[in-house]
Amino acid sequence: MFEYAPAPESRDVVDLKSSYGLFIDGEFVDGSGPSFKTVNPATEETLAEVATASSDDVDRAVQAARKAFGVWSALPGAERAKYLFRIARIIQERARELAVLETLDNGKPVRESRDVDLPLVAAHFFYYAGWADKLEYAGFGTPKPLGVAGQVIPWNFPLLMLAWKIAPALACGNTVVLKPAETTPLTALAFADICRQADLPPGVVNIVTGAGETGAAVVAHPDVDKVAFTGSTEVGRIIARTVADTGKKLTLELGGKAANIVFDDAAIDQAVEGIVNGIFFNQGHVCCAGSRLLVQESVQEELLAALKRRLGTLRLGDPLDKNTDIGAINSADQLAKIRQLSDLGETEGAERWSPACELPERGYWFPPTLFTGVAQSHSIAREEIFGPVLSVLTFRTPAEAVEKANNTPYGLSAGVWTEKGSRILWMADRLRAGVVWANTFNKFDPTSPFGGYKESGYGREGGRHGLEAYLDV
Repeated sequence: MFEYAPAPESRDVVDLKSSYGLFIDGEFVDGSGPSFKTVNPATEETLAEVATASSDDVDRAVQAARKAFGVWSALPGAERAKYLFRIARIIQERARELAVLETLDNGKPVRESRDVDLPLVAAHFFYYAGWADKLEYAGFGTPKPLGVAGQVIPWNFPLLMLAWKIAPALACGNTVVLKPAETTPLTALAFADICRQADLPPGVVNIVTGAGETGAAVVAHPDVDKVAFTGSTEVGRIIARTVADTGKKLTLELGGKAANIVFDDAAIDQAVEGIVNGIFFNQGHVCCAGSRLLVQESVQEELLAALKRRLGTLRLGDPLDKNTDIGAINSADQLAKIRQLSDLGETEGAERWSPACELPERGYWFPPTLFTGVAQSHSIAREEIFGPVLSVLTFRTPAEAVEKANNTPYGLSAGVWTEKGSRILWMADRLRAGVVWANTFNKFDPTSPFGGYKESGYGREGGRHGLEAYLDV
């Protein structure tokens, strides 16, 4: 393996403040709750103190959004589009700063923040800016915005999930109160500054920080007309119960346990790259991660040998190093969960393997790991680990592959690797997954809808379909 010299990205491009307030009605204001610390998961250093929004703060944000709704929804679509285009351009101009800030707060490699997250963030705002004056042609009847959208996003793709939520909401004429994850609030607060830089009217976007109590206050507020949530299935159930009798529109993008299915005629080297991207991208902190590898028995040995060789080349370490492949786990709590489920996998009889990998002394780290000898009944084959852990199962026939892939309460995504187009179509028609990738994995585009079935949630984000959730149809 080639030895790479360190290539660290500079932290100097980020102007970190010692403390951050809430963004309400176009201004940064103090929160009335106790502040909390956000830390760099790679070093455990405190990055900043962040305000906690109380229920009173959330009420102020919702009232600001309600007041702004009258003005914002009355603007012609072409005028709203100008603001979205402006935001997209500013994101591109500040992409390096935002990528470094995302990596500091989240732990993901800066190469991923720079080359995946930020281009997609800008692309979503560009895409929905294009829709803002064409809503009457979207196929949902006369376009009418819902009102105030309460949005709660996770920590795995903080800025990208913000874009998925805010861009279509604003394009349709809604205003927003957004609650970022408590472990990754900094890029959302940087986005608040971008809103001011773009001269977005006050109150159109409001950002309230805090933990679960703050998110619950946003969801339950009586003047919120639409709730959008991305996160765990457990929290999704709570939110669904909260809004069940309120008349609020709801979309949920929840957990997953995706099957990545490799047939014996697949291009092995290509499949290996897809497997690595499917589960080790962003340390496995991906709802649609290909965490279950289903490989046809006749090529199991060949594929596993190639996969282990490839894992031996992955570089784990400083997320700000542009050569790093595997960054830090986002939090101590998430690391504990990954360790617990991995230990349970061994206890239940699966065989654990990781490449030789020296972990840093400080920070939250877990090596890329795969388990063989996994049974359908094993916890690691059924529960979402949300970390760099791959469970390997085998199958003999396409019908068996479909049965095993669908034997899960989740239904967010799947991957199929084969040279036969007819087999791809046959499999895609039978897999109960919202997204099925063919000879690739984890490919996202703002023009394509994304969402799941069963316990992976309902509703779609992205594409023309993503507009429907923000229109009164």
